Amino acid sequence: MRRQNYYLISVSTRENLELCKNYGLAGFTSSINGVWAFLEIQKGDFVSFLYSARAHNLYKVVKKEAIENAEELPPWKKITFKQSGRTYYFPFRISLRLVREFNEPLVRPEFAYVAENLLLRGGYRKTHFQADQTTLQYVSQMGNLANNNLEELSLSQYFTLIPKFTREKRFVNIPKIFPFREVI
Repeated sequence: MRRQNYYLISVSTRENLELCKNYGLAGFTSSINGVWAFLEIQKGDFVSFLYSARAHNLYKVVKKEAIENAEELPPWKKITFKQSGRTYYFPFRISLRLVREFNEPLVRPEFAYVAENLLLRGGYRKTHFQADQTTLQYVSQMGNLANNNLEELSLSQYFTLIPKFTREKRFVNIPKIFPFREVI
């Protein structure tokens, strides 16, 4: 039996955090970091959202989908980064079941591992990172049990895809086929 892992998922804006919490949905961008996060986190794993040096709620992953032509699909708006000028959208989505509700600062002993790894792994530029089992045990006891009153996101008909990787630049077709890079 596969061990359940625990991840903290960085969220870029307060608006995106609220959308994630309202719909019980994590979205990853059409970037190399986004696809790796999507592929690493598995059904049955646990996640919390990370925003403004605070951990938000505990969820269990119940479903994963990579959506074709997701540029205009809700709930998230496209994001354009000022420095690079690149625009990203959210084709990689993970459906979640709310387990516990909390809003806890990272500046506490239970999250020391998390805070240290944020600094070591480049801070909030990373989409996600895996926490240890001790941290999962702590968050499993924080806050209150959830009543799981999540809104359902209604999408028109859509098609899913399976992201792939290639070593040859000519085959790259994001978000379907990404360049393979061993160091991300």
